[in-house]
Amino acid sequence: MDKLTVTVGAREVPVVAECDVVVVGGGPAGVSAAVAAARQGASVTLLERYAALGGLAAGGMVLVLDDMVNGSEITVTGIVSEYVERLEKMGLAVYPPEEDRYASEEMWNKWARYGAFDFHSHNKPKPICYAVAFDPDGWKRVSNDLVQEAGVDLRLHSWFSEPIVEDGVMKGVICETKAGPQATLAKVVIDATGDLDVASRTGASFVHDSYIVTLVFRLGGVDTDKAEAFEQANPRETRALNRTTKRILGGAWEMWWLKTPLPGIVWCNTPHMTGFDGADPASLTAAEFEARPRINEAVEYVKANYPGFENAYLLGVAEQIGVRQTRLLQGEYIVTKDDVGQRRYFDDTVARGRDYYYPYSSLVAKEIDQLLAPGRHYSATPDAQRMSREIPPCMAMGQAAGIAAALAAEAGVMVRDVDVQAIRTAMRAQGADPGDVPSPNATFPEKQGALR
Repeated sequence: MDKLTVTVGAREVPVVAECDVVVVGGGPAGVSAAVAAARQGASVTLLERYAALGGLAAGGMVLVLDDMVNGSEITVTGIVSEYVERLEKMGLAVYPPEEDRYASEEMWNKWARYGAFDFHSHNKPKPICYAVAFDPDGWKRVSNDLVQEAGVDLRLHSWFSEPIVEDGVMKGVICETKAGPQATLAKVVIDATGDLDVASRTGASFVHDSYIVTLVFRLGGVDTDKAEAFEQANPRETRALNRTTKRILGGAWEMWWLKTPLPGIVWCNTPHMTGFDGADPASLTAAEFEARPRINEAVEYVKANYPGFENAYLLGVAEQIGVRQTRLLQGEYIVTKDDVGQRRYFDDTVARGRDYYYPYSSLVAKEIDQLLAPGRHYSATPDAQRMSREIPPCMAMGQAAGIAAALAAEAGVMVRDVDVQAIRTAMRAQGADPGDVPSPNATFPEKQGALR
């Protein structure tokens, strides 16, 4: 049966901003893109649907920055490093010092509950590495400061609804607001929505896939010292308690609870749920209703059975459900699982993750001009994206895209024609590693990125 549709007549939409670059989405990639573009001299408008910046790092409470080291080498730097520095000064970030980054039982007991270990390693104990536990409200504060200091025109409570495209060229976007529809015109549009909301409505090619979703929560009143002492003294009993807790929750990573910079407060990156579409409101609603009873039951169980959790209480559930994968751009170059797994370096590399590289061509839409798409929806196969979608690398992509957009606007050229070396030079000037110097374990494919 065909779906019921209605026809809505033509409407006039007021223009509330005209700028060089408009960024849609104020999550980690979007803030990085907006700040980088503004620092490069562009006039920038940043549009965000919620009441605060931060995306899944704040509203989604994904509270560990990881996947940014290649052995002992820190590979993801730039705006993400500025976040860490500012959060640390606030007392809202914790990470292991360099001298503690190695594998031993002592270091595991000291740092594992902060999530600061190499989750790719198959050794036990897993080696401790550079990863950062942080506070979500602190992330919001730093986001506000960076955006204001850069001179970005921020418009919260602005929900993207329509792209403005003329003859295959992006000209801006329309958002729905409490004041009605509002248009922002720009020379370059950056889709940093995470779900490819903008690009998918322009005619740009994409694929739609799914992965697990998670409704993260935090607990207060936890005696973490007592809990860790019990775990270390009673590994068998701990395994049994964790198995039951994970069964109630319906799925979790290796550790279902981790410490935060705030004493007595832990975060739980769980329950993991499959079979939901993060781009479908009905499916997202169903996921919310499936998650909350699991959370409540798990909290009651650990209060009754898990030493250290006797006085625990539900501090809060994330404002945003954790969506890992929906629509993925199919741009000028599509990154593959082999590209990520074999650490392939590209001629047009402009950002990097742990030990993998992002070609500029994977951020550029193929059919639509003046449109860039950094973040978890970048141009990749679903399998490749699942291996390369963590927050710090997405921020590196955002920073590269913001610089590229500013360079295109200044020169009056298409984003696909921006000089890759100019992006790299500007990235380094902003303190970021564009991946132009490959690590010793990189490989070099015969077929390089499409834009060189």
